[in-house]
Amino acid sequence: MNSCRSFCGNITIDYPFALGYGCGHPGFKDLLHCINNVLMFHISSGSYRVLDIDYAYQALTLQEPNMSTCDTLVLGGQGNGFTVEPWRAPYMNPAPENVFMLIGCSAMSPLFQGFPGKHLPCKNVSGMGCEEYYGCRAWDGLGHNRLGSGYFGSGPPVCCAVPYEAIKSINLTKLECEGYSSAYSLAPIRLNGPSSWAYGIRVKFWVKESEEFCGACEATGGACGYGLDGIKQICMCGNSNSTSNCDSGLSA
Repeated sequence: MNSCRSFCGNITIDYPFALGYGCGHPGFKDLLHCINNVLMFHISSGSYRVLDIDYAYQALTLQEPNMSTCDTLVLGGQGNGFTVEPWRAPYMNPAPENVFMLIGCSAMSPLFQGFPGKHLPCKNVSGMGCEEYYGCRAWDGLGHNRLGSGYFGSGPPVCCAVPYEAIKSINLTKLECEGYSSAYSLAPIRLNGPSSWAYGIRVKFWVKESEEFCGACEATGGACGYGLDGIKQICMCGNSNSTSNCDSGLSA
Protein backbone atom coordinates (compact mmCIF):
# COMPACT_ATOMS: atom_id res chain seq x y z
CA MET A 1 0.00 0.00 0.00
CA ASN A 2 1.25 3.49 -0.84
CA SER A 3 2.09 5.05 2.53
CA CYS A 4 1.85 8.56 1.08
CA ARG A 5 -1.62 8.29 -0.46
CA SER A 6 -4.31 9.97 1.60
CA PHE A 7 -7.72 11.60 1.40
CA CYS A 8 -9.32 14.89 2.32
CA GLY A 9 -13.09 14.73 2.20
CA ASN A 10 -13.83 12.87 -1.04
CA ILE A 11 -10.61 13.95 -2.80
CA THR A 12 -7.71 11.52 -3.18
CA ILE A 13 -4.28 12.98 -2.46
CA ASP A 14 -1.64 11.14 -4.46
CA TYR A 15 1.68 11.83 -6.15
CA PRO A 16 2.87 14.47 -6.94
CA PHE A 17 0.79 15.95 -4.11
CA ALA A 18 0.86 15.09 -0.42
CA LEU A 19 -0.38 16.31 2.92
CA GLY A 20 2.64 15.17 4.93
CA TYR A 21 6.20 16.42 4.73
CA GLY A 22 8.49 14.10 2.77
CA CYS A 23 5.76 12.63 0.57
CA GLY A 24 5.08 13.67 -3.02
CA HIS A 25 7.27 15.81 -5.27
CA PRO A 26 9.31 18.63 -3.69
CA GLY A 27 7.85 21.11 -6.18
CA PHE A 28 4.46 20.65 -4.47
CA LYS A 29 5.53 20.59 -0.81
CA ASP A 30 3.49 22.67 1.65
CA LEU A 31 0.93 23.27 -1.09
CA LEU A 32 -2.13 21.32 0.07
CA HIS A 33 -3.71 21.43 3.52
CA CYS A 34 -6.75 19.51 4.78
CA ILE A 35 -8.83 21.71 7.11
CA ASN A 36 -12.02 20.19 8.54
CA ASN A 37 -12.18 17.80 5.56
CA VAL A 38 -11.87 20.69 3.10
CA LEU A 39 -8.82 20.58 0.84
CA MET A 40 -7.07 23.94 0.54
CA PHE A 41 -4.38 25.02 -1.95
CA HIS A 42 -1.96 27.66 -0.65
CA ILE A 43 0.45 29.82 -2.67
CA SER A 44 1.86 33.32 -2.22
CA SER A 45 -1.28 35.05 -3.54
CA GLY A 46 -3.58 33.32 -1.05
CA SER A 47 -5.62 30.21 -0.26
CA TYR A 48 -8.09 28.49 -2.58
CA ARG A 49 -10.48 25.59 -2.11
CA VAL A 50 -9.68 22.52 -4.21
CA LEU A 51 -12.82 21.20 -5.89
CA ASP A 52 -11.16 18.44 -7.88
CA ILE A 53 -7.81 16.88 -8.78
CA ASP A 54 -7.81 15.21 -12.20
CA TYR A 55 -4.72 13.01 -12.25
CA ALA A 56 -5.36 11.71 -15.78
CA TYR A 57 -5.38 15.23 -17.26
CA GLN A 58 -2.99 16.63 -14.64
CA ALA A 59 -5.24 19.49 -13.55
CA LEU A 60 -6.67 20.96 -10.35
CA THR A 61 -9.89 22.95 -10.15
CA LEU A 62 -9.81 25.76 -7.59
CA GLN A 63 -12.43 28.07 -6.10
CA GLU A 64 -11.82 31.50 -4.58
CA PRO A 65 -14.64 33.15 -2.57
CA ASN A 66 -13.68 36.71 -3.52
CA MET A 67 -13.69 36.04 -7.25
CA SER A 68 -16.52 37.47 -9.35
CA THR A 69 -18.84 35.05 -11.15
CA CYS A 70 -21.84 35.43 -13.44
CA ASP A 71 -24.07 35.99 -10.40
CA THR A 72 -21.92 38.32 -8.30
CA LEU A 73 -19.33 41.05 -8.82
CA VAL A 74 -16.77 41.33 -6.02
CA LEU A 75 -15.01 44.71 -6.17
CA GLY A 76 -12.72 46.61 -3.83
CA GLY A 77 -9.61 44.58 -4.64
CA GLN A 78 -10.67 41.78 -2.28
CA GLY A 79 -9.80 38.86 -4.56
CA ASN A 80 -6.64 36.79 -4.27
CA GLY A 81 -5.92 36.82 -7.97
CA PHE A 82 -3.35 34.15 -8.78
CA THR A 83 0.43 34.29 -8.52
CA VAL A 84 2.69 31.24 -8.48
CA GLU A 85 6.04 31.45 -6.70
CA PRO A 86 8.94 31.39 -9.21
CA TRP A 87 10.27 28.11 -7.80
CA ARG A 88 6.88 26.44 -8.32
CA ALA A 89 6.33 27.81 -11.84
CA PRO A 90 8.20 24.93 -13.57
CA TYR A 91 5.62 22.54 -12.08
CA MET A 92 2.27 24.31 -12.38
CA ASN A 93 0.43 27.25 -13.91
CA PRO A 94 -3.16 28.11 -14.91
CA ALA A 95 -4.28 26.11 -17.94
CA PRO A 96 -4.09 27.75 -21.41
CA GLU A 97 -7.89 27.43 -21.71
CA ASN A 98 -8.39 29.45 -18.50
CA VAL A 99 -9.43 33.08 -18.99
CA PHE A 100 -8.88 35.77 -16.37
CA MET A 101 -11.22 38.76 -16.68
CA LEU A 102 -9.79 41.79 -14.89
CA ILE A 103 -12.42 44.28 -13.76
CA GLY A 104 -12.16 48.01 -13.17
CA CYS A 105 -8.44 48.46 -13.80
CA SER A 106 -6.93 51.94 -13.60
CA ALA A 107 -5.88 53.73 -16.78
CA MET A 108 -2.39 53.71 -15.25
CA SER A 109 -2.42 49.95 -14.76
CA PRO A 110 0.70 48.13 -16.04
CA LEU A 111 -1.81 46.10 -18.02
CA PHE A 112 -2.32 48.99 -20.43
CA GLN A 113 1.18 50.45 -20.57
CA GLY A 114 2.91 50.01 -23.91
CA PHE A 115 -0.42 49.46 -25.68
CA PRO A 116 -1.39 52.82 -27.23
CA GLY A 117 -4.90 53.48 -28.44
CA LYS A 118 -6.99 50.38 -28.97
CA HIS A 119 -4.04 48.00 -29.13
CA LEU A 120 -4.77 46.44 -25.75
CA PRO A 121 -3.68 43.04 -24.43
CA CYS A 122 -7.34 42.09 -23.90
CA LYS A 123 -8.43 39.04 -25.89
CA ASN A 124 -10.86 36.16 -25.78
CA VAL A 125 -9.57 32.84 -24.46
CA SER A 126 -11.18 29.58 -25.59
CA GLY A 127 -14.19 31.55 -26.83
CA MET A 128 -14.69 33.34 -23.50
CA GLY A 129 -14.23 37.07 -22.96
CA CYS A 130 -15.62 40.28 -21.52
CA GLU A 131 -18.21 41.07 -24.21
CA GLU A 132 -20.01 37.86 -23.28
CA TYR A 133 -19.34 38.35 -19.57
CA TYR A 134 -21.15 41.71 -19.67
CA GLY A 135 -24.31 39.68 -20.32
CA CYS A 136 -24.20 38.17 -16.82
CA ARG A 137 -26.83 39.06 -14.24
CA ALA A 138 -24.01 40.37 -12.01
CA TRP A 139 -23.96 43.52 -14.14
CA ASP A 140 -27.73 44.12 -13.86
CA GLY A 141 -28.47 47.45 -12.22
CA LEU A 142 -24.84 48.44 -12.51
CA GLY A 143 -24.35 48.64 -16.24
CA HIS A 144 -20.80 48.30 -17.48
CA ASN A 145 -21.01 51.54 -19.47
CA ARG A 146 -22.05 53.62 -16.48
CA LEU A 147 -19.56 51.81 -14.28
CA GLY A 148 -16.78 52.51 -16.70
CA SER A 149 -17.41 56.21 -17.15
CA GLY A 150 -18.48 57.09 -13.63
CA TYR A 151 -16.61 54.82 -11.29
CA PHE A 152 -13.32 54.03 -12.95
CA GLY A 153 -12.98 56.96 -15.35
CA SER A 154 -13.01 56.85 -19.12
CA GLY A 155 -10.20 55.21 -21.03
CA PRO A 156 -9.54 51.54 -20.43
CA PRO A 157 -12.32 48.96 -20.77
CA VAL A 158 -14.17 48.05 -17.58
CA CYS A 159 -13.26 44.43 -18.19
CA CYS A 160 -10.13 43.07 -19.85
CA ALA A 161 -9.78 39.34 -20.55
CA VAL A 162 -6.29 37.85 -20.66
CA PRO A 163 -4.63 34.43 -20.60
CA TYR A 164 -2.32 33.92 -17.61
CA GLU A 165 0.66 33.45 -19.91
CA ALA A 166 0.27 37.03 -21.19
CA ILE A 167 1.07 38.68 -17.85
CA LYS A 168 2.41 35.80 -15.69
CA SER A 169 0.69 37.05 -12.52
CA ILE A 170 -2.85 38.08 -11.54
CA ASN A 171 -2.05 40.58 -8.78
CA LEU A 172 -4.95 43.01 -8.32
CA THR A 173 -2.87 45.49 -6.31
CA LYS A 174 -0.02 45.70 -8.80
CA LEU A 175 -2.39 45.74 -11.77
CA GLU A 176 -4.55 48.39 -10.06
CA CYS A 177 -7.76 46.43 -10.65
CA GLU A 178 -10.93 46.36 -8.55
CA GLY A 179 -11.70 42.69 -9.08
CA TYR A 180 -11.46 39.68 -11.35
CA SER A 181 -13.26 36.64 -12.60
CA SER A 182 -11.88 33.38 -13.93
CA ALA A 183 -13.48 30.73 -16.12
CA TYR A 184 -12.24 27.72 -18.00
CA SER A 185 -13.28 25.48 -20.86
CA LEU A 186 -13.16 21.69 -20.54
CA ALA A 187 -14.00 20.85 -24.15
CA PRO A 188 -13.65 22.46 -27.60
CA ILE A 189 -17.37 23.16 -27.91
CA ARG A 190 -19.40 26.33 -28.27
CA LEU A 191 -20.58 27.37 -24.83
CA ASN A 192 -24.10 28.74 -24.43
CA GLY A 193 -23.25 32.09 -22.92
CA PRO A 194 -21.48 33.15 -19.72
CA SER A 195 -24.08 31.63 -17.41
CA SER A 196 -22.94 28.19 -18.62
CA TRP A 197 -19.21 28.82 -18.15
CA ALA A 198 -17.29 26.92 -15.49
CA TYR A 199 -16.12 29.58 -13.01
CA GLY A 200 -12.97 28.87 -11.05
CA ILE A 201 -9.27 28.48 -11.74
CA ARG A 202 -8.04 25.46 -13.67
CA VAL A 203 -4.38 24.76 -12.89
CA LYS A 204 -2.23 22.36 -14.91
CA PHE A 205 0.59 20.49 -13.15
CA TRP A 206 3.46 18.38 -14.45
CA VAL A 207 6.50 16.47 -13.13
CA LYS A 208 7.90 14.87 -16.27
CA GLU A 209 11.49 14.73 -15.11
CA SER A 210 10.56 12.36 -12.26
CA GLU A 211 8.23 9.95 -14.09
CA GLU A 212 10.93 7.34 -14.71
CA PHE A 213 12.20 7.48 -11.12
CA CYS A 214 8.72 7.22 -9.62
CA GLY A 215 7.65 4.49 -12.02
CA ALA A 216 10.55 2.30 -10.89
CA CYS A 217 9.92 3.18 -7.25
CA GLU A 218 6.20 2.38 -7.31
CA ALA A 219 6.75 -0.79 -9.37
CA THR A 220 8.80 -2.16 -6.47
CA GLY A 221 6.21 -1.25 -3.83
CA GLY A 222 7.62 2.11 -2.84
CA ALA A 223 6.20 5.61 -2.60
CA CYS A 224 7.84 8.68 -4.12
CA GLY A 225 9.00 11.34 -1.73
CA TYR A 226 11.89 13.63 -0.95
CA GLY A 227 14.66 13.86 1.64
CA LEU A 228 15.28 16.14 4.59
CA ASP A 229 16.88 18.71 2.30
CA GLY A 230 13.44 19.22 0.72
CA ILE A 231 14.90 18.73 -2.75
CA LYS A 232 16.38 15.29 -3.41
CA GLN A 233 13.86 12.63 -4.47
CA ILE A 234 13.79 9.34 -2.62
CA CYS A 235 11.85 6.09 -2.80
CA MET A 236 10.13 5.35 0.51
CA CYS A 237 10.20 1.61 1.18
CA GLY A 238 8.45 0.91 4.46
CA ASN A 239 11.09 1.21 7.18
CA SER A 240 13.83 2.41 4.85
CA ASN A 241 14.40 4.80 2.00
CA SER A 242 16.22 4.31 -1.29
CA THR A 243 17.80 6.61 -3.85
CA SER A 244 16.44 4.45 -6.67
CA ASN A 245 13.85 1.74 -5.88
CA CYS A 246 12.90 -0.73 -3.17
CA ASP A 247 14.80 -3.62 -4.76
CA SER A 248 18.12 -1.80 -4.94
CA GLY A 249 18.98 -1.83 -1.27
CA LEU A 250 20.54 1.63 -1.53
CA SER A 251 19.62 3.73 1.47
CA ALA A 252 19.08 7.47 1.28
